[in-house]
Amino acid sequence: MSLLDTVRQTVARYGMLQPGDSVGVAVSGGADSVCLLRVLLEFRRELGLRLSVLHVDHNLRGADSQQDARFVHNIAQGFGLPFHIRTLELKRTGNLEQAARNARYGFFQELVRQGAIKKIATGHTRSDQAETVLYRLLRGAASAGLAGIRPTTDTGVLRPLIEVTRPQVEVWLKEQAVTWRQDATNAELCLDRNRIRHRLLPLLESDWNPGIQETLAQLADWAHEEERYWQSEFGQLSKNWVRSAKGSAVLDISPLSQHPVAFARRLIREVVRQVKGDLLGVTFAHIEAIRELAASARGDGRRQIAGLEVVRSFNWLRFAKSGDSAGVLNRDWQFSVNAPGSYAIPPTTIELELIRNQDVYNGDLNALDVERVFDPLALRNWRAGDRYRRHGHAGAEKVKRLFQEGRVPIWERHNWPVITVGGRIAWVSRFGPAAEFAVNTFSRTALIIHETHENSE
Repeated sequence: MSLLDTVRQTVARYGMLQPGDSVGVAVSGGADSVCLLRVLLEFRRELGLRLSVLHVDHNLRGADSQQDARFVHNIAQGFGLPFHIRTLELKRTGNLEQAARNARYGFFQELVRQGAIKKIATGHTRSDQAETVLYRLLRGAASAGLAGIRPTTDTGVLRPLIEVTRPQVEVWLKEQAVTWRQDATNAELCLDRNRIRHRLLPLLESDWNPGIQETLAQLADWAHEEERYWQSEFGQLSKNWVRSAKGSAVLDISPLSQHPVAFARRLIREVVRQVKGDLLGVTFAHIEAIRELAASARGDGRRQIAGLEVVRSFNWLRFAKSGDSAGVLNRDWQFSVNAPGSYAIPPTTIELELIRNQDVYNGDLNALDVERVFDPLALRNWRAGDRYRRHGHAGAEKVKRLFQEGRVPIWERHNWPVITVGGRIAWVSRFGPAAEFAVNTFSRTALIIHETHENSE
């Protein structure tokens, strides 16, 4: 099968392109990206594609970087294609490769948001796939990591050359008499990926398996299809067991013990991915630590993993980014309220309503006798040590004990609404009015407390 036929088959298999698509082609000037552009120019006639050329000058190789940019610009001009370039100023500290990658894709997504393009095509090949899988395998990746480079992503990135090898690319370009640029940094053995490409893979090919690159790429295909299946499954299952809010999620741990370990691990990883946005830095040990927290007989505890804080309370685990202690460590708050009136305390809204000259005693747990509430009303959060005597109960109880009995997770407690009268507790959310302020058969006017909750934690 020719290179063009292989790419055509890949595009159809993954539904990468539709007639009339506006595609930004990421072109570095190297063989793979130049081949990608040439192939998509062939497809432009068939599908009516609107192509643009995208180039990022990482500004890491001095004059060579500038020459790459001019080379790509000349290609775009030669074919009459729009040209978009971004020059970076990267700090040479930390993981430079990852920083460069993040900057590149940030530029590409910026163009998508601006409407300049709809999709982004990159020149990753089957050889890149094999190197990626081996790299992740050596670092202890789970099956999702072994899926390697995805043929398409939810952010509009597509890889039409993902089933074509690097040698095939170079042969095709030579047949077409097309030139490309050589990046000298691709030979620098200080980079992990280059050591895999130039040392480890050749050693494995000569001493273990001549077809190791294809074996690794097939492993990626296998893992990718499994991940697609699990993603579709968790899309439905998470609706039953995961409650998501901005920057956090709460997982009901009951399915973790009711299903096989493989299922539990995947469900935890999926929640981590949803909250964190990715799985970078998340290891097998992290997932196991969360499983152990969920299985603990104590019913509480917390773990810090890869930028996340996971807190256990009763049968729930709360996942949030480290430092985001919303609902757990917020400062105390208090403000005056009047009836009628409405007060928002996300995710709850408290509405105060007055009902006069009618029989208001109907057992409503959210009704106060207005004639008993003669001091200024205040709405505040629960404080450690709060206690009061609920309507219908003989003695005072600590609100913390009511939380325990009502199985209120610890992350919901701090902002728990409390209404006071002259500093004394008159009402606590869910647990109702204090006996001394509750309506009775002799009440003439009632203050009704309505609570509404957003769909959140």
